[in-house]
Amino acid sequence: MEGVVGLLVSFGICVVMPVMIVWLVSRTRQNETNKKTEIMLKAIESGATIDADFFKDTQKKQKSTKERLLNRLIWGCATSILGVGLAVLGIVQWVNWNGTSSNESFVVPLVFAGIFLAIGIALFIGFFVGRKMLSKEMEVEEKALEQK
Repeated sequence: MEGVVGLLVSFGICVVMPVMIVWLVSRTRQNETNKKTEIMLKAIESGATIDADFFKDTQKKQKSTKERLLNRLIWGCATSILGVGLAVLGIVQWVNWNGTSSNESFVVPLVFAGIFLAIGIALFIGFFVGRKMLSKEMEVEEKALEQK
């Protein structure tokens, strides 16, 4: 009986939940499009002027170069802190390991620490290199924002 429950839970998590998420997202987008279409049809019927940008996605605002770089910095900090925390946990468990139990108690956190630290360092490198390479583009964007 426990095997059946485990199978149903894993089926629900791996199959049903992703399908429901995709369905809900597509349903939400379809409802937004239907509402915009209804508003546009009423505007056409009443003879009002129609804005050409009405159907463009307002949520997908183009991020500036500075925002993208800062996003890399934030994620780099977060993943590096997580990696350091897992490394400390793995080292503490390794020091306290008496050899009688499985060594997975310290190997798994150290493996994940290495992965998170590698991602964090890569994001830091991307931030610093991008900051140096894209400094002129950021100045141009700032001047364009000041002129608006």
